[in-house]
Amino acid sequence: MDRTTAVVRKTTEDYLETILMIQETQGYVRSIDVAEHLGVSKPSVTYSTKRLKEKGYLKNDHAGMLVLTESGMKIASDTYKKHKMLTEFFMYIGVSPEQAREDACKIEHDISEETFASLCAYAEKTAHVKI
Repeated sequence: MDRTTAVVRKTTEDYLETILMIQETQGYVRSIDVAEHLGVSKPSVTYSTKRLKEKGYLKNDHAGMLVLTESGMKIASDTYKKHKMLTEFFMYIGVSPEQAREDACKIEHDISEETFASLCAYAEKTAHVKI
């Protein structure tokens, strides 16, 4: 995968995961919530959410709130699952919570499914980290 493709995939995953996280905590998602969470401008969110809608990952509900489609939810939940498991595992091995979250966010986009599955199996067996 070339660098541009990797950056686009990471951005897509970050946006979808963020929308899922906000939805879980406050029950609805506005563009401004996404901008604040990601530390980007509202116009950046508008541009990115337009692209995500074009790809079929996102839509607006009757009140104009952002809602994940089934395919968007799949990507968001897979990414979030990796984030949570990696964060827990890193904290188990002694990494501070803040650093564990930061590192998990970097790795969740690049780790292969094979490596992630093996890490999960190892973590569940030795560290009792559940995914």
